[in-house]
Amino acid sequence: MQIAGAALDSIRQHLTALYPLEGCGFLLGAEEAVGESLVRSALAANNRRGLDGAAATRYLMGPDDFRDAEKEAGALGLQIVGTYHSHPDVAATPSQYDLEHAWPWYRYLIVSIVEGSVHEERVWQLRPDRSGFVEHQLHIKE
Repeated sequence: MQIAGAALDSIRQHLTALYPLEGCGFLLGAEEAVGESLVRSALAANNRRGLDGAAATRYLMGPDDFRDAEKEAGALGLQIVGTYHSHPDVAATPSQYDLEHAWPWYRYLIVSIVEGSVHEERVWQLRPDRSGFVEHQLHIKE
């Protein structure tokens, strides 16, 4: 997956500001080639798990968040190509919770935030049979 440097900077700022809670948002972009997306913009979302006190280890974006993100993407001539979220003080690898809530047509950018700083960023896509994730390379486009 390719991502514009400004979009990645925006994601980093959003997620570090929320540490030690999980942050989340949408990746807006377009298909550049079959199976290859270019993320041009990031759209921060509210972690709805904050309402039940689980925001330190889980994130949730609801249907209204997706509708609003689709509307925003459309206004920019883009589409939702994936989502992003943070993993505070743990690796940027999908959790069981991530596996249970993922959709195979999206890319998932997971950012590990350790002691308030970005530690690593990795991109994943759910296998069509839902058995796990495949990692994709993250390419920053300036």
